[in-house]
Amino acid sequence: MSVSNQYPTMSDAIDDDLYQRTKALLEPGGIDLDGVIIHTDIGSDDDIAMHEATVTINEVIATHAGEAENVYIYSGNDTTDFASNQHQGRTLDDEEFVWECQQLLRDGTFDLVFYYEASADHEGICADLRDAGYTVTGIEGDH
Repeated sequence: MSVSNQYPTMSDAIDDDLYQRTKALLEPGGIDLDGVIIHTDIGSDDDIAMHEATVTINEVIATHAGEAENVYIYSGNDTTDFASNQHQGRTLDDEEFVWECQQLLRDGTFDLVFYYEASADHEGICADLRDAGYTVTGIEGDH
């Protein structure tokens, strides 16, 4: 795993445990993945803010994955394979994976862990999320 030089390194990460757990999600598997941790001040009682953040981050990742107009958010309400705070961005045409998110309540606020195919513009995703006002830790997989 490596972290882009212009983004926080593991030693700069806000939450080392969360960084390590996210890094483990990116380990080599069927597809190469990169990811981001979004640190928020959104509490468990602010569903609207959580929804708005997920939609905004979806748009950024979808744009940099070349799927700007072609992604919807799947929340897994129709399956027991998903946790209540787990979501995916899938393509409209064939429901292909674009990203996955886990919303983790930690110390009273949410950290959002998104991972996506490494073919997406990781640097652009991190930069656009920062420009949107988010605190971001970017993580690149070994690929």
